[in-house]
Amino acid sequence: MFSFIKKGLEKTLGSIKDILPERVEKIDKTLLEEILIESDIPYELVEEILYYLPPSSSVARADVRRVLKAYFTYKMPELSSEQTPFVELVIGVNGAGKTTTIAKLAHNYKKASQSVLLGAADTFRAAAIEQLKSWAERVDVGIVYTAQGHDPSAVAYDTISSAIAKKIDRVIIDTAGRLHNQVNLANELKKIVRICDKALLGAPHRKILILDGTQGTSAINQAKAFHEMIGIDAIIITKLDGTAKGGSLFGIAKALELPILYVGVGEGKDDLIPFDSDEYVDTILDAIFTPNHG
Repeated sequence: MFSFIKKGLEKTLGSIKDILPERVEKIDKTLLEEILIESDIPYELVEEILYYLPPSSSVARADVRRVLKAYFTYKMPELSSEQTPFVELVIGVNGAGKTTTIAKLAHNYKKASQSVLLGAADTFRAAAIEQLKSWAERVDVGIVYTAQGHDPSAVAYDTISSAIAKKIDRVIIDTAGRLHNQVNLANELKKIVRICDKALLGAPHRKILILDGTQGTSAINQAKAFHEMIGIDAIIITKLDGTAKGGSLFGIAKALELPILYVGVGEGKDDLIPFDSDEYVDTILDAIFTPNHG
């Protein structure tokens, strides 16, 4: 079966091959350190990984795998499948691929035979509303929107109310990535969260942060800021196929202690795939170690 994670990590695997042209049975720790740093794992995290490895100068795959896997222990709490509509609030800076990701999410839900309604609550930019409307048409889902400059909380309320009336399974609400300053943005996002709960007790059921994979570990500070504003539940990494910084997911998972739900590995509507930490770690290790060795 074609590995979508491998597709997403192509550039990262290429940079590993530049450092290590031939795969090995055991790898020298100095060489491993170089590979991890080149993959954009933060230096202090690389030091931590090396510390937890056996004290010998070269290490086997099983030892490296055990340590790397430990950074992906964060899982989404079990969510009630009976909750209808299930409301997700999508957050992230402009340019991170937020709108496209919303469309891909909607497409995924439709493939699972669920009905979807989008809410265009990024009323700060007219382009954001038009882009989401265009995507809603392409993936054939409903959308609630208003004119630029209108109250985004009202859009969120109307979207949820409409979904309740129409017995829609999933609601995905877009939000602004940037306002005039961070205080404005924080206040607006907090208000949207409050209004969602007024429209439907317990909503939003999941607050998802979209991070641009090409930014590598520099996305961590951005993520921390959003997390402090409203408390993020999960992360989606976009544009993983466009970067050699595939190792940054370790830094993001470690710094935020949040689960990574999906990764974007291309422009197509089917290119948003559930994140599998086993496959992710093994794909990186496959580029380092010869097969059938521990």
